[in-house]
Amino acid sequence: MDAACSRFRPDSDLSKVNRSAGTPVRVGAGCMQALQVACRAAERTGGAVDPTVGTAVCALGYDRDFDALVSAPPPSLPLPPPQPAIGWRSVILDPGRGTVVIPAGAALDLGATAKALCADRAAARIAAELGASAVVDLGGDVAVGGPSPEGGWQVAVVESARHEVLPEPLGSDQDGADRPAVTLWRGGLASSGTSVRTWVRGDRQLHHIVDPATGWPAAPVWQMVTVAAGSCVEANTLSTAAVVWGEDAPFRVAQAGVAARFVRAADGEVLAVGGWPGDRPGGAGGHERHRRHGHGGRPWAPPPTACGPGRPRPGAATASRPTSTSTARCTSRDGGTVPGPPQ
Repeated sequence: MDAACSRFRPDSDLSKVNRSAGTPVRVGAGCMQALQVACRAAERTGGAVDPTVGTAVCALGYDRDFDALVSAPPPSLPLPPPQPAIGWRSVILDPGRGTVVIPAGAALDLGATAKALCADRAAARIAAELGASAVVDLGGDVAVGGPSPEGGWQVAVVESARHEVLPEPLGSDQDGADRPAVTLWRGGLASSGTSVRTWVRGDRQLHHIVDPATGWPAAPVWQMVTVAAGSCVEANTLSTAAVVWGEDAPFRVAQAGVAARFVRAADGEVLAVGGWPGDRPGGAGGHERHRRHGHGGRPWAPPPTACGPGRPRPGAATASRPTSTSTARCTSRDGGTVPGPPQ
């Protein structure tokens, strides 16, 4: 998958497509599948998750591996004008011939879907070849394959990269507080946030979730959004879109029929929709003891201009909390259940 879809490998199929914008490029089956998945994600989210956002991401400085980006001194040059996405409908896929064409000046980025697709494929293949239950975690993109073991798979939900290695018992924070955990039986779980993958450009701190309509990092309404869905691709698509949707996200995600947990950036307030089990009172995910990881003291700045093509802005909506029929099923450590169809 890395050889097919990495923006940072000059030999990848995706890099070849980006270098040859305007002309057909033959790609392998893995890249073609990943592009089809990315375009379906864009269609489902009304363009909030769009693979043609690559030009905007590079213009903001994320044009190399993230470790290399944050280890280099921040450039003193001001940010260039924003680069709204050309739009996923401009991507021409021909699976029969195995070719891809994107418009001149466009660039693709599959960061919102390719890793999740890899997790889904790996979990399914492990389960099929070993005849066993499998869970795959690729940087927080979690996929379950095969029939789950008794009790399911427990997954802790955190808002900070400092929790990469989880202590025992699951659900206990490194400084002694409880933190939310759920149990997955099937499907996938993914989180998207605005406070972990950040870098400095000029006098601004930026994050990696770019609104395709503006070419600018999405306003940090939510510090973290975690979604449980029928697949890891679906979960990551909706968690990424939720960051872009901002205040409308709880309503839109609940309407999609999945369970989700939102952590508000301003004050750490936690909102659960679609049947996501509530955090334990006083836990690290709760409003009173939630630790916020802010934006380095630098304010988020709206894009210098709001011109250019893009998806229409949604009108204001009041978030409702209907009981969903999510195709994923999870429970809280205390037994709360995210509804889902029987196996």
